[in-house]
Amino acid sequence: MSPLSAKPENPAERLVVAITARALFDLEHSHALFNADGLEAYAQFQRAREKDVLAPGMAFPLVRKLLALNAGAPAESPRVEVVLLSRNSSDTGLRIFNSIRHYGLGIVRAVFTSGAETWPYIKPFGAQLFLSANPASVRSALEHGFAAATILPATAYEPSHPQLRIAFDGDAVIFGDESERVSQTSGLAAFHSNESSRVNEPLSGGPFRGFLAALHELQAAFPPGEESPLRTALVTARSAPAHERVILTLREWGVRLDEAMFLGGRDKGPFLEAFGADIFFDDSRHNIENASRHVATGHVPFGVTNEG
Repeated sequence: MSPLSAKPENPAERLVVAITARALFDLEHSHALFNADGLEAYAQFQRAREKDVLAPGMAFPLVRKLLALNAGAPAESPRVEVVLLSRNSSDTGLRIFNSIRHYGLGIVRAVFTSGAETWPYIKPFGAQLFLSANPASVRSALEHGFAAATILPATAYEPSHPQLRIAFDGDAVIFGDESERVSQTSGLAAFHSNESSRVNEPLSGGPFRGFLAALHELQAAFPPGEESPLRTALVTARSAPAHERVILTLREWGVRLDEAMFLGGRDKGPFLEAFGADIFFDDSRHNIENASRHVATGHVPFGVTNEG
């Protein structure tokens, strides 16, 4: 049984999200400098601007809302922890920590790798999610069984809702990609036939099954419904009759999603904007391109649509 089809281990005591500096802050100018002129030019640039506060990046509002879920929890037992994984050195990373302090973000743990891979530190931190602006790092994390997504560098969106709202695609994100493979190889009619004939057979778990389970456990700490500071949604291109297998799978897993949108191929962006998503995770580059015009997005380069 593969790591993605296996049932997740018991959720940890807290939700842990690992994030890279480029996903948290707007570092695109200095990143371009690094690519053009090398490490030493980049290091000099960061040291000269050590006291200059970095502007928020695309995932900044998400992180702020995640950390706000700790309100009322004991300081020694937070509900959520965000850890920083950075390819900076500890020296050049000082500007990043200065910016974290400026914004009052409760991020106290970090690893600076001086250019080496960051994803190997996901496991020792016990993180259920890894967010990075580096597609290669995200692919490596997914290949090793971690939920991971590429955050597209951009200016942060202003949150449209006080709740933390997280939206997911279904196939190849929450679920495995076996049904998507049928659609890609044999067409839509074969896909619907497959889902109808196997309606009582739960879908396998995808890369984000464990993260969804951790969110579900976190929701249990709050009142249900509109009183909860956290709301989740499934936003899928599926439509009836393929909806039923999804619903029965989630029931089998014992996981709740607050909203489910079966869009039958309609563009997802306007629906995500109406939901007020702080982030949306999808495996399809087309869907990400459309959604990114409306909300913050995370590309999950997993499954048949990302092969080749």
